[in-house]
Amino acid sequence: MPRKPWEKQAMSTLTQRQLDSWWMPYTANREFKKNPRIITQAKGAYFTDDRGRKIFDGLSGLWTCGLGHGNAKISEAIYQQSQELDYAPGFQYGHPMAFKFAERLVDFMPTGLKHVFFTGSGSEAADTSLKMARAYWRAKGISSKTKFIGRIKGYHGVNFGGFSVGGIGANRAMYGQGIDADHLNHTQLDENLFSRGQPSSGAHLAEQLLELITLHDASNIAAVIIEPLSGSAGVIPPPKGYLQRISQICREHNILLIFDEVITAFGRMGAKTGAEAFDVVPDMMNIAKQMTNGAVPMGAVVTSSDIYQTFMDSPSKDYLIELPHGYTYSGHPLACAAGMATLDLLEQEQAIERVASLSPSFENTLHQLKGMPYVTDIRNFGFAGALTLESAPNEPALRPFLVAMRCWEKGFYVRYGADTLQLGLPFISTEQEIDDVINAIGESLQEIALT
Repeated sequence: MPRKPWEKQAMSTLTQRQLDSWWMPYTANREFKKNPRIITQAKGAYFTDDRGRKIFDGLSGLWTCGLGHGNAKISEAIYQQSQELDYAPGFQYGHPMAFKFAERLVDFMPTGLKHVFFTGSGSEAADTSLKMARAYWRAKGISSKTKFIGRIKGYHGVNFGGFSVGGIGANRAMYGQGIDADHLNHTQLDENLFSRGQPSSGAHLAEQLLELITLHDASNIAAVIIEPLSGSAGVIPPPKGYLQRISQICREHNILLIFDEVITAFGRMGAKTGAEAFDVVPDMMNIAKQMTNGAVPMGAVVTSSDIYQTFMDSPSKDYLIELPHGYTYSGHPLACAAGMATLDLLEQEQAIERVASLSPSFENTLHQLKGMPYVTDIRNFGFAGALTLESAPNEPALRPFLVAMRCWEKGFYVRYGADTLQLGLPFISTEQEIDDVINAIGESLQEIALT
């Protein structure tokens, strides 16, 4: 049987046994191990594959490497820290870099978020914030507040709490009953198709939160957790006024608001955070990914002083633990060093300002794909963009996969998931590179339409 266009003979020295030994995450393992796409090097905005080809990184890794790969300043910071202190326990003992990095993060955050709890990933940050919310209300003497409100099409990582409050069906179906959670509807409306930036319609959807409060009663609801911009579901920007109304309802009904900013924080929105971009400050913010430019795994929950102080005001003896929670790698020295260097570079290279200045060009170029075969919607904000593609008969995920594979052969890595193609451009992208990756998508769409 002849190979399909994307099924090129790999030059990898990996054996079939080696390929089979790694059960890959979020991967169609059977397909991949027949047609492996192996990345061997990375520098700047490009990967190198096992055939020696340069591949433009159209998703910044996994929304992680906006400053580009192999950054010498980040690598040097990690190396120097490894020579001084490669690991230190975070339970009952500390090391200077964690405290210094926490202070830098507080300075980076919107006013009101003052305390950093380090985790090892965005998924850990999501579950940490949920546990904090329940524990906070218990400490306040309102132990009935245990339910969470997420959102359909929301993504909050893969741990038990995260998939429970998440709203992507494929991420939930295999695992049965999660923690106690209900879900708001998503904000994609037909009248907002092909919107540029924030849609003008849809703020009224926030009123659904009042319906859920009526159903469950505020005395039972611990927190609402949402992404300011839904990333993994296909870049869904919030309608104008929507987040402000969600925040107002939460305040009026004594419900905590958690922003999952694992994708949106540290510049991708053309602002420091999604909270800054959309002018809403939550009670807690979950961060990860761009936090260390992807060089070392790390996440965190950043909380208000009210939440932190509630635990510090515990009536228990001061040698007893206020919040029995944490991870072996919380505040890892190498991750803190990478994070400090990342914050330095975001400032020194004016990376956030660059995203803001180039976002209109990205928007205009992306929306030129309107009218291409199978394109039913285009969405964007900052350096995040996505297409929705018309489903092939009974196979909604097929066309995005086919387009992504053709893009890979053309030298471009883009993300495919469900019925969407997603872009999360490196902050260092040039206008020519933006044109090139979007042209590659357009060519690929036309090619599959002819097959």
